[in-house]
Amino acid sequence: MDVRQLLEAVRAGTTSPVEAESLLAREADLGFAVLDHHRAARTGLGEVVYGEGKTAEQLVALLRNLRARSGKALATRVDAEKAARVQQALPDAVYEAVPRLLYAGDDPFAATVPGRVCVVCAGTSDLPVAEEAARCAEWFGLTVDRANDVGVAGLHRLLARLESVRKADVVIAVAGMEGALPSVVGGLVRAPVIAVPTSIGYGANLGGLTALLAIVNACSGGVAAVNIDNGFGAAQVAYRILASRGSSSGSP
Repeated sequence: MDVRQLLEAVRAGTTSPVEAESLLAREADLGFAVLDHHRAARTGLGEVVYGEGKTAEQLVALLRNLRARSGKALATRVDAEKAARVQQALPDAVYEAVPRLLYAGDDPFAATVPGRVCVVCAGTSDLPVAEEAARCAEWFGLTVDRANDVGVAGLHRLLARLESVRKADVVIAVAGMEGALPSVVGGLVRAPVIAVPTSIGYGANLGGLTALLAIVNACSGGVAAVNIDNGFGAAQVAYRILASRGSSSGSP
């Protein structure tokens, strides 16, 4: 709930002043984690839980706290088994297996930021990272188009979608193997290109290092890279690019 709703709940007696004080605090110390509730005010992006390495019980506590404060909560990199255990405690939580996202909230993907993002995915094996980027961008309030399986091994597939890709204000290009797609896209569009190298590929792909090095050495200008498999990070960058167009002031 937002601050106004919280104050109304206190007035109605459904929330105690002590509970309200806890929700309004900038931080929530859960013992095993300290949630940063002021992050959205500083950066425009609320805290999202990184699910790997956390227990189902920890995820339940984190998601409950985040949702109570902001009305929605998201965890990334959650496997199906752990998600099922969380859903036993949070029946309204939704799990998406391809991007490995677990979330709860009312209308959590409502578009609130002007502009469009296009997520361009090289191959089907890269789809989990591409969908993480796309769904997280939508979580942040962005409108997202997708162009899947348009890698350079069949360049005609990208060219067939090029008109749609060129309409985007930001392009996120996701590719493994030798990581060629972001450089190709960068030479065809005016929008900034956020490149996401993936760990998909045979031995000399080196777990995505080859793709990352190819991307940072891209011949095309206007291409920037995030870390290997970091679709979430690409979505954050896309949000900042588009959200900053409507605001000239700095963070509070």
